[in-house]
Amino acid sequence: MDALNPTMPPAAVEPPPLPPRVWKFWGTALWGLFIFGAMFVGQVAVIVYCVLLQGGPLSVEGITHVVADGLTISLSVLAGLPMVLLALWVAIRTTRIPFADYLGLRWTSSKNIIIGIVAMAVLIGGWDMVSRAAGREVLPGFMGDVLKSAQADGALWLLVIAFAGAAPVWEELFARGWLYRGWSESRLGPYGAILLSALVWTLMHLQYDWFFLCEVLSIGLLFGYLRYRTGSTWLTIVLHGLNNLAATIQTWWLTG
Repeated sequence: MDALNPTMPPAAVEPPPLPPRVWKFWGTALWGLFIFGAMFVGQVAVIVYCVLLQGGPLSVEGITHVVADGLTISLSVLAGLPMVLLALWVAIRTTRIPFADYLGLRWTSSKNIIIGIVAMAVLIGGWDMVSRAAGREVLPGFMGDVLKSAQADGALWLLVIAFAGAAPVWEELFARGWLYRGWSESRLGPYGAILLSALVWTLMHLQYDWFFLCEVLSIGLLFGYLRYRTGSTWLTIVLHGLNNLAATIQTWWLTG
């Protein structure tokens, strides 16, 4: 009769905790727009600040002039990293899954790293051979201009950190971490997620022409497949960083 005793109320029964959940196709897509928007805002804020700092007009012409500057590009790329991390934390927090687990931030074996490096080298080497055979430049021309501009400002080291460090981290966390995780557990399945996330990642590189976009797409497919086979986003981050570092060194060498 304790339940009827007002001095001894029944013990409160706590509801069971909600189970973890993964955002599926539309949740991943909509949150993906939010994450990309956060990155865009961070980069634009840096560009606007650089325009105002140089005393230029806040117009299309003024922004275009500043965007071609190697120092500004480096700072804007670096600014994208904390914005993406913050937006990812907000999106993942509601899933009740640890941040690292959701994004596949687990290390992999040295064997997988070697396989990834070899596969990437073969793929990019093949594209370089096709490019030379077609009489095209091996690297996009604007990369040489950006590198020269950064070198003239004494910011070459910052450009290397941005291109080979910050950009690979936030791009891979977004494409092979966030997009792949959610879409692979939707009706798309792993292979559909590999293809769609690679397409989205390619669209993030519209500064290139169609030839280099095709190369970017093929690299995205390789990274997606490695993410699927190893379950490690750290692997694709390392490979992405090595690729960007090699491209930066190659550009520096070819431009003298």
